[in-house]
Amino acid sequence: MSTSHDLVAHLLALLSTPVLCYFVAINTSYLLLIAVAATDVARTSRRAAFAGHEDALASPMTLPVSVLVPAYEEEAGIVEAVRALTALRYPEHEVVVVDDGSTDGTFEALRSAFDLTPLPRALPDDVPTRGRVRSVHVPSDGTTPLTVVRTTNGGRSSALNTALNAARHPLVCMVDADSILDPDSLLHVTKPFVDDPERVVVTGGSVRAVNGCGVRAGRVVEVAMPRRWIERIQVLEYLRAFMLGRAGWSRLGSLLLVSGAFGVFRRDVLVEVGGLDIDCIGEDLEVVTRIHRFQRDRGGDYRVVFVPEPVSWTEVPSSTKVLRSQRRRWHRGLWEVLSKHRRMMGNPRYGRIGLVAVPYYVVFELCAPVLELVGAVLLPVGLLVGAVNVTYAWRFLLLAYGYAVFVSLAALAIEEFSFHRYPRWRDLLVAAGAAVLENLGYRQLTAWWRLQGLWAALRGKRQVWGQMTRSGFTRPTPLP
Repeated sequence: MSTSHDLVAHLLALLSTPVLCYFVAINTSYLLLIAVAATDVARTSRRAAFAGHEDALASPMTLPVSVLVPAYEEEAGIVEAVRALTALRYPEHEVVVVDDGSTDGTFEALRSAFDLTPLPRALPDDVPTRGRVRSVHVPSDGTTPLTVVRTTNGGRSSALNTALNAARHPLVCMVDADSILDPDSLLHVTKPFVDDPERVVVTGGSVRAVNGCGVRAGRVVEVAMPRRWIERIQVLEYLRAFMLGRAGWSRLGSLLLVSGAFGVFRRDVLVEVGGLDIDCIGEDLEVVTRIHRFQRDRGGDYRVVFVPEPVSWTEVPSSTKVLRSQRRRWHRGLWEVLSKHRRMMGNPRYGRIGLVAVPYYVVFELCAPVLELVGAVLLPVGLLVGAVNVTYAWRFLLLAYGYAVFVSLAALAIEEFSFHRYPRWRDLLVAAGAAVLENLGYRQLTAWWRLQGLWAALRGKRQVWGQMTRSGFTRPTPLP
């Protein structure tokens, strides 16, 4: 018994310092990304008044955009979402909705709201799809820029590829059916294509949680924090991910991930690389990584840009069941993408993408749940067997979790200072509380789910997509 006890104590003593160093390193990397992102956000804010969005709105030279919307079981909010998308302020755009074999009233809701009529149109096969096209429909008034394609169920990536085949314009914007775009979002997110038309191939905008916000007629009219803590913490996660992740990596010229809920691509480039991978769970990360790889392999001069100002609002999971499925799927997708593009890892041929971005994702994203759970077990067990003392325990908590709270508060402060989206101090205090509570169980639980996703991928277990329950967008404005 004593020998076993000593062995455990010795093992924990060996692990304690490396695990603590890992927590310090990952939080420091987040803080550095925030600092880099802050400079970019500040520069964007200063230039906002001179960005020329009104000129772009009136200019015949502004590139037309096809908004691609995959829809599966989206009856609750699809009509409001499509109405908002067709009403976006933009010189010329169309909305292409692909009903991916829904069994609810998704298509009937669209047909009734927009008076859809069948159109005898054969879609090209520029990129591969899995779902078979059943019919194509357009509004009978001939003025609403909407096309609805019905297919058999093939999955989100297949639906987006079908929409890409149906798209008529040189830029395509991928948007989830449960999303609401700010009215000027397209003007903002397409601006890099106007400023640097030869090099920009992909842009992405911020995605925020709509839970708790006031929504009327497909528009977010008041920003507020949701009432449930599981949703509040996700609001903070999204803010931190886009504020420090996307903006920081974009500033460093190493952006790997443009959210599938709000990304704009040059259609010719997307077709040239074969569209989205219909067999990959992490299709948004995979397609941007593949574009980087394609451009680097042929020696192209190109840019992938994050634009912090435009916002797409989306529902986040309100139950642990749906959240668990989402986080398992996300981490499994991360493994699939990094495994598929492993030859980029540490390869100088791919510049900062191969030498910095991909290794970072492996060390600080893919491996993070393993070290997170080791740290969560290490401290209490170490105290129990005497491998760590109370002084070390406080130091560990301060550097691992206190540092993480500081990083979240820094991201919140920069975002609020730059865009001031929350009009009430109460919401900011709730967000600060979420930064603390995130580390008291939520973070460890999501690490466990992510580890399950990684383990399922390693075993080759078939991925089953969970069903996201929608409440729709017809919620009232929050009371003051």
